[in-house]
Amino acid sequence: MSTAVASPPPVADADLPLLPDEQRFLLTNVSWEFYERLLEELGDRHIRVTFDRGNLELMSPSYRHERGGSVLGFLVQVAFEELDIRFISGGSTTFKRKLLKRGLEGDDCFWVENVDRILGKDDIDLDIDPPPDISIEIDITRSSLDRMSIYAALRVPQVWRFDGEMLEVHCLRDDGSYELCDRSPTFPFLPLEKVAEFLIHSFDVDDLTLRREFRAWLRHEVLPAAGTGPDSE
Repeated sequence: MSTAVASPPPVADADLPLLPDEQRFLLTNVSWEFYERLLEELGDRHIRVTFDRGNLELMSPSYRHERGGSVLGFLVQVAFEELDIRFISGGSTTFKRKLLKRGLEGDDCFWVENVDRILGKDDIDLDIDPPPDISIEIDITRSSLDRMSIYAALRVPQVWRFDGEMLEVHCLRDDGSYELCDRSPTFPFLPLEKVAEFLIHSFDVDDLTLRREFRAWLRHEVLPAAGTGPDSE
């Protein structure tokens, strides 16, 4: 088994604090059984594990990474609440399929179209259960593996990807590839550039203030366009 270490430089951003690089370690020629044993051994750990057909990456998220995932997750939840959309949050659940020899953990995820199929479950098996409709991917430092191809193989309909500056929504096509969308199909009235501004702003304010500001913006700027706000009539 060979081992490599990769630590790409952080994205330059004058608006965000300088933080330590994320640490990534790549193992090659790894068996699926080793991957599953490693997941069991790590348990509730502060390490993300990605597996792609024999290649295994371990990643220790930085504060900047964890902050981005947490904030984007609760911004999405606020949008669900304000638009009265039923959802289930799956957090950073490990999604894997032995048949495909692929698995990963996102920073957060949500079921929207398949809420009723997930209710009552205490475990998710992608051989029989639907993948989340939205997965959140914080991409401050580039993975050494192609995580988007893993999401595509697992048939995740939307991947929201934030690199510290820009927020992108990737939508799964019928042919199994992703295309870059101007808006999320779930939130067609939600401008992604404005959500990215709130993400960057999150380093300057506390969470309560951020939630209140985002909710107020939704109610005055987004919900009327969606036909559900106070000024929509």
